[in-house]
Amino acid sequence: MARDITFEEAQKRVEELRKEIDRHNYLYFVLNAPEISDQEFDALMRELIELEEKFPELITPYSPTQRVGEQPSKEFAQVQHPVPLLSLSNAFDFGDLKEWDERIKRQVKNSVDYVVELKIDGLSVALTYENGIFVMGATRGDGYTGEDITANLKTIKTLPLRLKDAIPRLVVRGEAFMPKAAFNRLNEERERNGLPLFANPRNAAAGSLRQLDPKITASRTLGLFVYEVFMVKGVELDTQWRVLDFLQKQGFPVNPYKKLCSSIEEVYSQCKEWEEKRWELDYDIDGLVVKVNSLEIQKTLGHTSKSPRWAIAYKFQSEQAVTRVKDIIIRVGRTGVLTPTAILEPVRIGGTTVSRATLHNEDIIREKDIRIGDKVVVQKAGEIIPEIVSVIKEERKGTEKVFSFPAKCPECGSRVVRFPGEAAVRCTGGLVCPAQQRESIIHFASRDAMNIEGLGPKIIEQLLEKGLVKDVADLYYLKKEDLINLERMGEKSAENLINAIQKSKSNPLSRLLFGLGVRYVGSRAAKILAESFKTMDKLIEADIDELLEINEIGEKIARSIVEFFKEEHNLKVIEKLKNAGVNMSEVSSEEVLPFKGKKFVLTGKLNSMTRNEAKEKIEFLGGEVLSSVSRKVDYLILGKDPGSKYEKAVSLGITILDEEQFLELIEKSKK
Repeated sequence: MARDITFEEAQKRVEELRKEIDRHNYLYFVLNAPEISDQEFDALMRELIELEEKFPELITPYSPTQRVGEQPSKEFAQVQHPVPLLSLSNAFDFGDLKEWDERIKRQVKNSVDYVVELKIDGLSVALTYENGIFVMGATRGDGYTGEDITANLKTIKTLPLRLKDAIPRLVVRGEAFMPKAAFNRLNEERERNGLPLFANPRNAAAGSLRQLDPKITASRTLGLFVYEVFMVKGVELDTQWRVLDFLQKQGFPVNPYKKLCSSIEEVYSQCKEWEEKRWELDYDIDGLVVKVNSLEIQKTLGHTSKSPRWAIAYKFQSEQAVTRVKDIIIRVGRTGVLTPTAILEPVRIGGTTVSRATLHNEDIIREKDIRIGDKVVVQKAGEIIPEIVSVIKEERKGTEKVFSFPAKCPECGSRVVRFPGEAAVRCTGGLVCPAQQRESIIHFASRDAMNIEGLGPKIIEQLLEKGLVKDVADLYYLKKEDLINLERMGEKSAENLINAIQKSKSNPLSRLLFGLGVRYVGSRAAKILAESFKTMDKLIEADIDELLEINEIGEKIARSIVEFFKEEHNLKVIEKLKNAGVNMSEVSSEEVLPFKGKKFVLTGKLNSMTRNEAKEKIEFLGGEVLSSVSRKVDYLILGKDPGSKYEKAVSLGITILDEEQFLELIEKSKK
């Protein structure tokens, strides 16, 4: 489309696309009511990107394509807030609320009603718009001076880059947060990569928004709720309730759980109700915020140097319980991290029975002086992970035992190490440590690694129990007769699994390297390393200086790689893989590939493979898979029940291949 369009036509179409994309983003991320499929949304984005590439002068800061793309910042600039971002005074019970209500009524003659809103446990931010365009976002900082995190805030899909109306100037306040599900996924990923875990979603959100590279922020799922107008030109607002309505109409995400209350008793009823219901939410709240509804009365009441007199935070009591530490055990994860866990006498907290609490690392045990046999106060950290808050030392009887980390791995007997600057203690047993074997094989077989279809956790457990495998290399020496006797494994299933294992031998080095689970080496770093060194042997021989010369490879990754290849048992596993015929080289993107420069679009259902597998085959041979049909496309791959892409491809004269022709093209290209 972009080739046969005038500048004026492009300008009009770009504006239409931006409005349409913004609308669908709002429907999807804010209202949770999408109207189109992901593929249709991708097609709109692709068209916009193509037009902006052809007419770069049409690119604007508020374009949906500009949410990610800024270069990493060396530091955050300081921002002076036009209005102080004050903190709130706290109430912990009805007595505190009643006292606050009485103070207000002594100053105000008229009747007062209140707006009650959820108090999101996240990071407070100020957002500035000029002529309806988002121009700057900053952290709260000390309330008067914050840090410019505009580029990172742009990555939050629910934050509007352009408002419904071109308001001359608008400054609002909101709370950025990380949903619980996203927090759990992030910590699982960090654990797989041997990185320190975030303590709670609030810390994760704050850490994500203070990344110097916006692309890291964009890789994490963050949310936003906006709740206050600091400054506005050209709009008259008289109540907080209308403020929330105004914000929502302008396209801001506004928390739906709000209530207008006519008395402090009704306010308290809301507080008690949400103290019970907060567990149902997919994000953390640590209380409710109560505000005088009338903005005129708010001005009359004013504020102290620290907090407004017209608002108060009702804070939930942290659900805590007292129990006893029965034991402290060590769990060894896939990356070899030794994580201490307290075994507790079971106790009820937050509606669930807690019998374990993570102790995170050696330093926390020492700082809190936690001993086996201690009576302790336990609570849920961030409403998710049980933790020990403190030790009741006055109840010690002298029989408590001081816990010490083992000098050797409790699972395999390998030495344990603690690298300078790290809190984690790690087993050096690598791929032969029994505790790491199961998780390492699961990771090795996963989709983003060697992609061995049919090799799931239950089969891996059986293989380990029967002694058929001890490390990832043993997978390639399995025979069909080894598998037939496994539970729920017939002859056909065994044959399919053997074929899948054999098929994975041809994967490029980058997949193998990621599958080996070297600490800090994710799929992106594995690809960079594989393309730089081309073969496993050259990578094994590399020293720290050579590794550091590679763009995006830092000291942590470099040291981790060198340490991994120092271990004799890791080298033995790699040698076994090599002897089994597993590919140890990478097809460089610089080499001439048969599909290089060719663009493909897939439509309909394929019989012999999934759409994702077809995409991987195309990309492996140097091709690019697009989501929509345009004149740039070279081939349309036609499956069963194709959509409108087929008709468009026919009208544009694009080469159309059915599945059989596609497979023939792949085989021919490989030869």
